[in-house]
Amino acid sequence: MKLYQLMNRIMFALVLVGLAGTALVAGDHHESQQSLYKRLGGYDAIAAVVDEFVQRLATDPQLGRFFQGHSVSSVKKIRQLVVDQLCEATGGPCYYTGRDMKTAHAGMGISEADWDASVKHLVATLDKFKVSEKEKNEVLGAISTMKDQIVEKSAPMGEKSK
Repeated sequence: MKLYQLMNRIMFALVLVGLAGTALVAGDHHESQQSLYKRLGGYDAIAAVVDEFVQRLATDPQLGRFFQGHSVSSVKKIRQLVVDQLCEATGGPCYYTGRDMKTAHAGMGISEADWDASVKHLVATLDKFKVSEKEKNEVLGAISTMKDQIVEKSAPMGEKSK
C-alpha cells in the first residue's frame, strides 16, 4: 500500500471518529434540551403514572372520600383530565380542557394534610416507575404551582369561608 493511500485511510478514520464524537456530544446536548414530557417517556409513560397515582388516591383511607360517589365513567374522566394536564405541563402535545384548579376543587375541603398525602403518593408512584430525581423534582415543581388553588384556606375563627 502506498504511503498516500495509508494517509488517506488514517485521515478518513480520524474524520469518522471526530464525527462520531461530535454526534455523541450533540446527542447528550440534545437529551438535556428535550422536554420533560419526552424525558418522562411521553404520553404512555405519563398515562401509566397517572393510572397508578389515581388508584393510590382513590384507595387511600384519607383521600378516598374525594372519589366516593363518582361513577366509573367519572373516575375515567378525572384520570384523563389529569393525564392531559400533566402532559401539557411537561411540554407534551396535550391540551388540558378542564376547569381551572380553584373551580374544580372548590368546596371539597382539601386540607394541607390532604395535599401532603397526595404528594407522598405522587412521589411513591414516580419512584415505582423509576423516574430520576431530576425529572421527579421537575414534576413536583410543576404540581406545586397548583397548591394554592387546590388547598382551601380555613377561615379565621368566627368568619365564614368565602
